[in-house]
Amino acid sequence: MKYSKFPRSGEPISRLGFGAMGFAGWFGEDTEDNFIAALHRALELGINFVDTARQYGQSERIVGLALRRWTGRKPFVATKVQALGPNSQWQFPVEVETAFPPGHITADCERSLRELGLDQLDLLQLHIYWPTWGTSGYWMDELQELKRRGKVRFVGISAPDHRSDMVLGLVESGLIDSVQTILNIFDPLALDNLVPICAKRGVAVIARSVLDEGGLTGLLTSDTRFEENDFRHNYFDRVVPREVYLRKVDSLRLYVPAHASSLASLALRFVLANSRVTTAIVSMQVEAYAEMNIAALDEPELPAELVHRLRTRHRFIKNFNRVQEWED
Repeated sequence: MKYSKFPRSGEPISRLGFGAMGFAGWFGEDTEDNFIAALHRALELGINFVDTARQYGQSERIVGLALRRWTGRKPFVATKVQALGPNSQWQFPVEVETAFPPGHITADCERSLRELGLDQLDLLQLHIYWPTWGTSGYWMDELQELKRRGKVRFVGISAPDHRSDMVLGLVESGLIDSVQTILNIFDPLALDNLVPICAKRGVAVIARSVLDEGGLTGLLTSDTRFEENDFRHNYFDRVVPREVYLRKVDSLRLYVPAHASSLASLALRFVLANSRVTTAIVSMQVEAYAEMNIAALDEPELPAELVHRLRTRHRFIKNFNRVQEWED
């Protein structure tokens, strides 16, 4: 495993992080024991960053069970405050009073601590943020008070979609310690402004959707079908024609196996080629997925010219969050 430093503390953070969204069953149902086994296997192989959220069904509770059964060193645990309000808050700005009414951040933090079985969270993130909220107010006061009281060590936000530039003002304020953002071969926009500015301000960058919800693994085919409660049912079947997406994926096969053992390896190593990315979280709710993703880190670094080509020639920007609006 390779590690970076969390900017505000200097502690080592595994460059590949464990995304526990899959524990909600949104990528297929499985048993709690199997979920826990996957997390334990990742920890055994050197991962020490775990990301979950109140929004992810039973994820926090299952992560908590896994941590209580884990006998090794405690990992860095990050979670997110559940945003209230209509589903459209993920597509269009809402008032902060709607998403995080007074007292909600504090109460949600306490619930997360109970579910996870922890006395202190390493990182508490707002699950959404809109620049219309500014950089100050009761919501920021609550976050800072939780730090002062020792309930959380660090605070951050998660950008709701690919428009990573919307969080630059908050990064520049110096009030947050991390930003979670979409970053992958198809959507490298965060590399243009957000990542370098975070580096200057000492703010951690947590990359998500690194494998584009599994699309960049190369396992998706025209015949692949997902259950309606599977997150990928909307993601791949109700936004762009499947054949269009598959053509974009096929254009990447030129680099396999010349530069990567698999498309998933290529996608992971593209994001981690930028040393300013603190960690890249990937859903690894299946033990075999954890082993395969971690093994990819042992492959040689991608040549700089290839990283540049992937960043500039393969962009495929799309906002899957707006699917419900498109249907009207």
